[in-house]
Amino acid sequence: MNREILKSVIFDQHEIIKNIDIVPRDYEFDKNANYVLTGLRRAGKSTMLYKKCRDLVDAGTNWNDIIYINFEDERLIEFNADDFNDIIAVHSEIGDGNGYYFFDEIQNIQGWEKFARRMADMKEHICITGSNATMLSREIETTLGGRFITKHITPYSFPEYLRATGTPWNATGNLSTKAAGLIMKQFEKYLVFGGFPELLQYEIKREYIMSVYQKVLLGDIITRNKIRNDYAARILFKKIAESVCSEISYSKMHNLLNTVGISVSKDSVIEYVNYAINAYLLFPVQNYFTKFAEREGNQKYYFSDNGILNLFLRDGNSALLENVVATDLLRKYGEIFFLKSAKTGIDIDFYVPETKTAVQVAYSIKTSAREREISNLKKLASSFKEAERFVVLTKDEHEIIEENGIKIEVIPVFRFLLGI
Repeated sequence: MNREILKSVIFDQHEIIKNIDIVPRDYEFDKNANYVLTGLRRAGKSTMLYKKCRDLVDAGTNWNDIIYINFEDERLIEFNADDFNDIIAVHSEIGDGNGYYFFDEIQNIQGWEKFARRMADMKEHICITGSNATMLSREIETTLGGRFITKHITPYSFPEYLRATGTPWNATGNLSTKAAGLIMKQFEKYLVFGGFPELLQYEIKREYIMSVYQKVLLGDIITRNKIRNDYAARILFKKIAESVCSEISYSKMHNLLNTVGISVSKDSVIEYVNYAINAYLLFPVQNYFTKFAEREGNQKYYFSDNGILNLFLRDGNSALLENVVATDLLRKYGEIFFLKSAKTGIDIDFYVPETKTAVQVAYSIKTSAREREISNLKKLASSFKEAERFVVLTKDEHEIIEENGIKIEVIPVFRFLLGI
């Protein structure tokens, strides 16, 4: 690899890092640890590395000891595993202290994991990002040998979104009418457009979100996995979006494609869904009541960002509300389920084992939905002793319901997201 090109890439990246506005995120890092940051494209992984770089400089590190390489830079299109040593050599030429290495979208280079392990074994400081879960396959985890800490980075949580928009809020939950109104105004935007950090810079928000989706679809799913029937993949993800909030099996997905004249095998459907999960476009939620070996048969699927989901919906207020709750619960707890039993008639949107919390999501319970949501939680409380907290999340309604010794909290979603 031409070392002068590498130097140009590094120095140009320094200028980007120096001048970019950075909103603090709710993630903590150990200064002595090596990290792998994974997550959906444009979720803010690179900016978090920028923050680490600036923190190092503020603590006295020379810029020339910060070696930041973005492997999506077109100047590195011919870069391969044999060229990694040139990066170390370039640091020797321009730096004069300990090197700090930051590698963005490193999964583009086949064989990167061996280099990363060697760097860690050499006690170098190294952080890497990637937009595909295959980075963390069992084989790669074995190769890295526990030398890296993995962090999954999502688009902004709602508290981060408020911070980024400069919207004040009181963590005690004591909000004035004006403050609550400002927060609700931002929540309306967050619900529809999601939390991609760069989105706040744009007026044409839908176009930006579409460009991100196309990059994920074409780059991380279709091209990376050599999908020939890209039309089938596009329609499949549209059908999944239209089925958010409902269980959907691979067989049903296969049948849905057949009904619109798309001939594709069930095995291909399974592969396409797994590719989308690996690219962090989707995530599955399983039925807690189903036997472990059968859980993958009938799952719910949610989108990692509301903005992408909303690309597919016409009148999707209920789906968007449930999706934003799903992403929040997954972000906070890592493991969530839904509860459904044909025998008892129980149908609960989410269950969080860590907090023993059952959650129903309804746009409003001022209608007939009230009896349905409340009765489901009452049935659960009487038959499922693991659950201890019962919550109904709505767009903007708030009350406490106590019946037969069961307490049910009705909370506006924005308050739940903020923990107030």
